[in-house]
Amino acid sequence: MKRILVASALSATLFPNFAVATADKPQASRAVSEARMRADVEKLVSFGTRHTLSSDIDPKRGIGAARRWAADELRKTSKGCGGCLEVVLPEAMVSGTRIPTPVKMVDVVAIQRGTERPDEVVIVQAHIDSRVTDVMDASSDAPGANDDGSGVSLVLESARVLSKQKFAGTIVYAALSGEEQGLYGGKLLADYAKQQGWTVKAVLNNDIVGGTRGSDGLVDDRNVRLFSEGPRADATDKTRADARRFGGENDSPGRNISRFIAELASGVQGDLAVRQVWRADRMGRGGDQLPFLEQGNPAVRFSVAIEDYEHQHQDLRTENGIRYGDTIEEMDFPYLAKVTRLNIAALAALAAAPMPPTATADAAVKTWTDVSWKPVAGAAAYSVWRRRTDAPEWETQPMVARTTQTSVKLDGLRGDDWILGVRSIAADGSVSPIAAAVPGGGFTPLSQLP
Repeated sequence: MKRILVASALSATLFPNFAVATADKPQASRAVSEARMRADVEKLVSFGTRHTLSSDIDPKRGIGAARRWAADELRKTSKGCGGCLEVVLPEAMVSGTRIPTPVKMVDVVAIQRGTERPDEVVIVQAHIDSRVTDVMDASSDAPGANDDGSGVSLVLESARVLSKQKFAGTIVYAALSGEEQGLYGGKLLADYAKQQGWTVKAVLNNDIVGGTRGSDGLVDDRNVRLFSEGPRADATDKTRADARRFGGENDSPGRNISRFIAELASGVQGDLAVRQVWRADRMGRGGDQLPFLEQGNPAVRFSVAIEDYEHQHQDLRTENGIRYGDTIEEMDFPYLAKVTRLNIAALAALAAAPMPPTATADAAVKTWTDVSWKPVAGAAAYSVWRRRTDAPEWETQPMVARTTQTSVKLDGLRGDDWILGVRSIAADGSVSPIAAAVPGGGFTPLSQLP
């Protein structure tokens, strides 16, 4: 099956010393340390509050102290890999509804440059700020253990593990500020990526990824939710009109990254599956992947299978025998380690593979389908895939397993009944996500297309 081939390629080509495929689960488990991640969250909680409007200069309390600590952790990781990480601190003065007085917004970012295509970037990120019930309360203790200390610890642990390897593309590790005040840190990093001229292949946003028990007592430690947009946020009137004629409502780049990670999951560990949620975020809510989507960059959000509303965005208190507040006692670190392993596998697979092609399919008024695409840097070959228009996943076997050409004629395939897609294959066997041959299916911001 396709997912076995992907996991096998990952094991053989990406992790010679630390593999995440099924046969190497014990070694992968040792690479990700629950103890380190618990220590990270404990340290983040120790800053009292990490509210965006809290102190930027206090050495022990507030957002500034937390950011400086995260940057120091990434520098320690860089020292351990011979300086393989460049730590940068993008900043901007911002104000808004939840920031009435302008404040300096700072992201903590570490860049692991690719050996072949350094401007081709995959980002793993989480937000470092925290809050209580009143989003403007910058003084009360706001532990932010699960929201989003869990995500920050995942980012730091991913850097520790993946910095021991080299990849063709660049991996960026980011702890973002200002999420609770209006997704400012995500916008800051999206703008920084654009300024650097990066080609953003994928953004993996991890927000609330360390809990398994819901407010109603329901427990789920065997699934993680992965949110992806349908119609593109950067779609133009022309894109929307073309999608009505040719399809594409279910084939944004983010949607196909979600499919890619879901197929990868079974090769990483047997006790965590991806529950794909086909909306950009939870109902009526948002996360730091959204600013990237608005700029046309592929982005998805990881979050727990079951949210606990009594232990997020809450003042620390006890009412009617119920303890409220985002404390470390409510977290599940074995689960957080599983989500971290999946992120690491996805980052490695995406950083090793070339960009997905931008493809088109022509099947109007004929009994065959022509599929064509633009050549991709780093691709040694391509494969062509299909799925029924009402099917959620690509078929397990490709229509064309391997070709070095940039077009194929699929005789006898009446394209009205199918969605077609193409993936890139590197010389070492690494494979990209499938890009659908529909309007807006390519992984490039639509503003950059001719």
